[in-house]
Amino acid sequence: MPNKSFTGAQIRQTFIDYFIERGHTFVPSSSLVPGGDQTLLFTNSGMVQFKDVFLGTDVRPYKRAVNSQKCMRVAGKHNDLDDVGQDDTHHTFFEMLGNWSFGDYYKKEAIEWAWELLTEVWELPKERLWATCFEDEKGEIERDDEAANYWREQPGFDSSHIAFFGRKENFWEMADVGPCGPNSEIHIDLGPGHCSLEGVPDHECKVNMAGCTRFVELWNLVFIQYNRSNPSALEVLPAKHVDTGAGLDRIAMLLQGVDSNYKTDLFSPMMDTIQRLAGHSQSERAANLTPYRVIADHARAAAFLIADGVVPGNTGRNYVCRMIIRRAARFGTLIGLQQPFLAGVAETVIENYGHFYAEIARNRSAILDNLTREEKRFQRTVEGGVAKLESLLDKLKASGERILPGETALDLYATYGLPLEITRDIALEQDLEVDVEGFHKAMDEHRLASGAGEAFGALGDEDVEIYREILTSLQSQGALSSQGVIYAPYDALEVRGNILALVRAGGPVSQVEPGDQVEVLLPETCFYVESGGQVSDTGWIFSQDGTDWEIKVTDMHRPAAGVIVHVGEVVRGQPRQGDRALAQIDAQRRRDIMRNHTATHLLHASLRAVLGEHARQAGSLVAPDRLRFDFTHPEAVTSEQLARIEAGVNRDILENYRLNIVFKPLQQAIGEGAMALFGEKYAETVRTITIGSHDFSSTVTSPGSSSSSTTGQTQLFSYELCGGTHVSDTGDIGLFLITSEGSVGAGLRRIEAVTGRGAYELVQRRFRLLNQTAGLLDAVPNQLPEKTRYLLDEISDLRKQIANLRNAMTVIDFSGSLENVPIVAGIPLLTLTLPYADPDTLRQMTDRFRQRYPSGVVVLASVVEGRPTLVAAVTEDLVQRGLHAGDLIKHVAKPLGGSGGGRPTLAQAGGKDAGQLGEALASAAKWVADKLKTAE
Repeated sequence: MPNKSFTGAQIRQTFIDYFIERGHTFVPSSSLVPGGDQTLLFTNSGMVQFKDVFLGTDVRPYKRAVNSQKCMRVAGKHNDLDDVGQDDTHHTFFEMLGNWSFGDYYKKEAIEWAWELLTEVWELPKERLWATCFEDEKGEIERDDEAANYWREQPGFDSSHIAFFGRKENFWEMADVGPCGPNSEIHIDLGPGHCSLEGVPDHECKVNMAGCTRFVELWNLVFIQYNRSNPSALEVLPAKHVDTGAGLDRIAMLLQGVDSNYKTDLFSPMMDTIQRLAGHSQSERAANLTPYRVIADHARAAAFLIADGVVPGNTGRNYVCRMIIRRAARFGTLIGLQQPFLAGVAETVIENYGHFYAEIARNRSAILDNLTREEKRFQRTVEGGVAKLESLLDKLKASGERILPGETALDLYATYGLPLEITRDIALEQDLEVDVEGFHKAMDEHRLASGAGEAFGALGDEDVEIYREILTSLQSQGALSSQGVIYAPYDALEVRGNILALVRAGGPVSQVEPGDQVEVLLPETCFYVESGGQVSDTGWIFSQDGTDWEIKVTDMHRPAAGVIVHVGEVVRGQPRQGDRALAQIDAQRRRDIMRNHTATHLLHASLRAVLGEHARQAGSLVAPDRLRFDFTHPEAVTSEQLARIEAGVNRDILENYRLNIVFKPLQQAIGEGAMALFGEKYAETVRTITIGSHDFSSTVTSPGSSSSSTTGQTQLFSYELCGGTHVSDTGDIGLFLITSEGSVGAGLRRIEAVTGRGAYELVQRRFRLLNQTAGLLDAVPNQLPEKTRYLLDEISDLRKQIANLRNAMTVIDFSGSLENVPIVAGIPLLTLTLPYADPDTLRQMTDRFRQRYPSGVVVLASVVEGRPTLVAAVTEDLVQRGLHAGDLIKHVAKPLGGSGGGRPTLAQAGGKDAGQLGEALASAAKWVADKLKTAE
């Protein structure tokens, strides 16, 4: 269609360069895990990283931005999973090209630039392009004639190609309340040959015609000009914004003149790799398009997820990662790929995308290892799981039903590792369904969509407008600069300044009283605000102008862009707005936090040195009393590995490395290899923490640019992006001790540790316990292992002697009982409790009974540590008359809250309630009599 060919990489770079030339700042893609946003499972649009700008809780140093954002749509409102493989356009992972204006240019420029890029740079035919604009079907919101008029002004645009649509198609809203506005979509007419409804009576090809594939949406231009305060009220925003989005895969399909996203150079290398691995001919590949498309899409998605720190697991994001890997593996079996193969496809993903998304190349080994490991896990269970599912579906069809219960689908996942999506795929192949709602209800805390909601949730439980008004007022008075409160948490431990505002119970006040919970705004603060796992500082605010008051600070809060407040309680006096104040951090607590935070960096490095490069941080807590560090690792850390990890951290503490802390452009730091943590938000300028030697030079521009280069050599110990507070030298940490290691989910481990004062206190406690224990054993600490082994051996011998004595006593007691066995229904029936006898002894006693009574029934019981054990025996002749030891033992165990079973002649059971033992044994006589009577 265009006159010149573009590769996918060239399309991406051309888009970025075009808008950089028009004053836009290139903003790198954020992680697939939304930083600090719990309303989303994954980043599902380019807007997500700019959410706080639109909400007014963040400001950026630029007003124009351009990016290519990594997106995932597999859950919640945006879920394209079911369509992947079924058509040529849907994907789980995709890239969204976007340009943004934050209160700068508006509709005129957005439309002009979109038209110029599409028609002059990419050379799409002008006569085939259409534009949609907003017209409210309710007549309540003004029609967007402004956008329509700008479209009419574009050179070569056909004015008849403007179509108006209502709220569903052409009005964008962030949430039930908040910023919103009309949008203008750009569509292309692919021609009559692409109509999927040709021949349908009365069908007419139109833009936005459901089911018709002739018209394809290319680009969505959103014009944010209103604020919705309630369902029926819109207010015009003082600053208007632009937010656009265009899918790279779809643009590539058009510019490369192919009829499927999977035929572009973004996908064809993956499709070729799959064909090579499967050993298929071109005709075999064409006949298996659905498996090819699913495998290619899912391999790309999984590679990007793992690169962003999401590993296969059982819940939330980790479940999605596991599900798409297993789904791809299952589709692989349909084309003959029986051994792990996804790593081979992922190699192609890394080769094609690694130049732009450095994290893909940097985490190559983690991607390949996780894919292969998960495929092997799935292989161990998939055959049995699919066979079980096939059997269940056969029974479903035989019964005339069509819907597999959700509880059954959950059991297939819990038992065989078959994700719901695979169960549903197989059911659909047989024209059956799965009760998806029932599955999620049964799964409870494992529900896939539990972490996913609307793209933007509620605006929060605070009124942001209150703080905006306070900020605006203070800035107009000159009390605050345009940047708002000065945030300087890295140097001083106290600051002075006038109280600019007091907020109590959600509103500003001029004075507060003892006992009041209050938020205090000062012109500057040195208190750290919780971020990146590090907790907020606490401390005090004191009067400094002759009055006597004090506020105890318990937390810090950033409720709006430019606003930071100290949260606390008035301890004494009556603080007033305008009072001179001294804000003072709890210095000892801060130092404890700093030790723990720097220790997490050393721990991260030591983990990677001992376990491998795949061990990456997946969450942390840095508190004054401890640190908690979550990391990706597929198995438990051995005691030997833990010892090496702990020793490595302490060695680096003793080396007394100086921390080198430098602010750098984000892309420069990333290009130099700084560790960025998934799920964290980073500004364009970041704070870098280097521990160890760092000697290199680099030049970094926008990704994909040919001028990017890195030279020099690096002996780098630890290099991370981090906004937290740290010690000056590692020796300040003092001592590092691991207190626990365990699992927090499939593929995720957690280490907890203490440093400094906490480590000293732990050592002291353990020394006291050691000395106390040594005193109790009449030994010195160094003799404890030998003394303990001696005592354990002695205890073991004594236990054997006690057991032998108990068995001897049991035999004596039992032998006496054999002298006078009751007769029930004409046969000997003995029921007896033998305290403390183990199951082996009980079985031996049943043998003695049968030696004495060739025809009879015996039920014996014992109680050990409050739990009853039962053994029943029936002689062979009575088995022939209908008595079964297994049935008898189940009957007797039922009142005890237990169950059991066994052979017709010998059975065993356990129970929970020993208090009912007498009643349970007594019931045996009636059961035997009834059975024998029935047999007659």
